Amino acid sequence: MTGWIRALALAAVLLLMSLSPTPVQAEGGLAIVKNSTSVNYPGSIDFYLAAESEEDIIDVRLCYRVDRESFAQVTSEVFIKFDADTSVDVGWSWDLRTTGGLPPGTVISYWWLVTDAAGDRVETLPVRLEFNDTGHDWRSITEVGITLYWYQGDESFARELMAAAQAALERLSEDTGAQLKKAVDLYIYADAYDLQRSTIFSQEWTGGLAFSRYGTVAIGVALYNISWGKRAITHELTHLVTHQMTFNPYGDLPTWLNEGLSMYAEGEMEPVYRVYLEQAIADDSLISVSSLSSPFSAFAAKSYLSYAQSHSLVGFLIEEYGQEKMFELLNTFVQGSSGDGALLKVYGFDMDTLNNLWRDYIMAPTPVEPVEELEVNPALIGLLFLVTAATVSTIFWFWRRQQ
Repeated sequence: MTGWIRALALAAVLLLMSLSPTPVQAEGGLAIVKNSTSVNYPGSIDFYLAAESEEDIIDVRLCYRVDRESFAQVTSEVFIKFDADTSVDVGWSWDLRTTGGLPPGTVISYWWLVTDAAGDRVETLPVRLEFNDTGHDWRSITEVGITLYWYQGDESFARELMAAAQAALERLSEDTGAQLKKAVDLYIYADAYDLQRSTIFSQEWTGGLAFSRYGTVAIGVALYNISWGKRAITHELTHLVTHQMTFNPYGDLPTWLNEGLSMYAEGEMEPVYRVYLEQAIADDSLISVSSLSSPFSAFAAKSYLSYAQSHSLVGFLIEEYGQEKMFELLNTFVQGSSGDGALLKVYGFDMDTLNNLWRDYIMAPTPVEPVEELEVNPALIGLLFLVTAATVSTIFWFWRRQQ
């Protein structure tokens, strides 16, 4: 029994040691005595390290990886500047304004490499760090492939948005065959202002963002504007699905196809976009499909027209050639095809020909349904005449009585 007690006591000590922040030490006496971080969402992450050795510490490096979709495992290495000494206390701040922002929930793995003058070297175990927006009291619900986070509004508000997201996935699958391959996170901010404060270099018109390689969408949805929020969720979520379907190391989708799929997924074209499209048709100022393959103009009028045309182009391809062709087109882009190459392979025409076909399609006059001729029944006409005459006579009689 005494042996079992000793064994249990030893196991307990070892467990406590594993849970305590004990120093990492090399054989020559080089030891890590502090390893910590501080997250300042959304702008920066601060890393801290303290190390000691019998010899001067001459080299300290921070290595980190960001968990995102990629075809290669990319490790960033930061060389820390400091004065060599037997005891060093160093730090490094990752200023995200210089490298681009990260969405909430991003996972970062980091570790340190430390070397002293004697050649002793310590490599710490990787630490998993979550880059979260802790300024809000997030709640969450999860349904097929989607986790939705929100902090303002009751659960029915979140459920309504989740239903819109699930409906968007169903419609996208019906229209194009595209489906989620990996689960996604959907962050609902209380309004556009809260969303813009949570991102770096956001524009004043920013209402939603899709971080495709991270599988994350962030949208500002006010409680009074839930209808807009549903469309925005559909739009941004479609971007994620499209990315997952077509991600490849060779190139991106033509912008008109990428944005057009998201616009078409929302449903009928909104009036504001239709006005721009109809005006461009009337003025013969439509933008060519080839031009729409590049990023859209920053000028509002051209931007609205670009989105409207993209909606119409995707609608033309789906409604005229079917869902299977669109699914085949998306799968062709996975292989690294160009815009012209993918269209030629699937539809048999390039973007210039698509441009002409689409123009003919939208400019074709709307057919007028012929009005069926009614058969005249003489007996019915006679009966109606007698009823009308009797009614008029009765009204006239009552009028005379009142005189």
